[in-house]
Amino acid sequence: MSGGSDAISSLSGRHSGPRGHGGPTEGKIMRGTAIGILTFFSMFLAAAGARSAERWAELPAFPSMPVAKTSGMAEVNDIKMYYAEYGEGDPILFIHGGLGNADVWGHQVADFAKDHLVIVADSRGHGRSTRSQQPFGYDLMTSDYVALLDYLKIDKVTLVGWSDGGIIGIDMAMKNPEKLTRVIAQAANVTTDGVKADVMNNKTFNDYINVAGEYYRKLSPTPNEYEAFVTQISHMWETQPAWTAADLGKIAVPVTLAIGDHDEAVKLDHTEMMAKDIPGAKLVILKDASHFAMLQDPTGYDAMIRDAMAGR
Repeated sequence: MSGGSDAISSLSGRHSGPRGHGGPTEGKIMRGTAIGILTFFSMFLAAAGARSAERWAELPAFPSMPVAKTSGMAEVNDIKMYYAEYGEGDPILFIHGGLGNADVWGHQVADFAKDHLVIVADSRGHGRSTRSQQPFGYDLMTSDYVALLDYLKIDKVTLVGWSDGGIIGIDMAMKNPEKLTRVIAQAANVTTDGVKADVMNNKTFNDYINVAGEYYRKLSPTPNEYEAFVTQISHMWETQPAWTAADLGKIAVPVTLAIGDHDEAVKLDHTEMMAKDIPGAKLVILKDASHFAMLQDPTGYDAMIRDAMAGR
């Protein structure tokens, strides 16, 4: 801080030199003051640096995706849905959150494709997938993924869903449990009041919205319609999801609920309530992570998934 150093030098200069019998004492006082100010600035800068280094406060870049074994556009319901498959083994379906796309899962695809068949897709209207004039709804989006699994001839999957993807996973657990081995839902909500009222004031969350817009303009078949897309899907978010404790109590599929301890969007006590209402659900708090935990701590995130798959 050059300004701080100049201020300290000026302060020392004005009081340097003897002033009668009090000169040496005053000099010692001013030197002590200067040292104190320097110490304060050093502590301030260290604290500021520590805050800026907190991983939960940053939005890491989306990682590069591995080369897919197969990919394409599946005609499901009234849209064309982008999908990609990687690896071999028991199938895992990763579903991204609202406004995003499949590329957010790059770290997880690289890890789990070593010993699993990994499927990713872009939800309707997101990424490379098309959308129709039919209003967005979680039941509709869930039916898209059920149709995609039928298209790919996959009977059952472990479903890992983030945010909207987790909501789709919970919806599928209620409506199509025969398609699921288990659900691992991170940062999902089951009522609209599970979302923090001040989420749009959060810098990291707004950074994500901007990044999502950049990806949309790069990937979408309608690249100039991001604002229209956001408006259309926002109508869904105003009223959905709206499930009751009785609805959640009917879920018979194994469910793990995960949330970052610094999630910008979803309330922790809401996730805790979900864990109580879903029979046998396990709650995992992701340390030093936010809504974007899969990007901020991929190693810990993947370990959470493997623990859930092992029943731990």
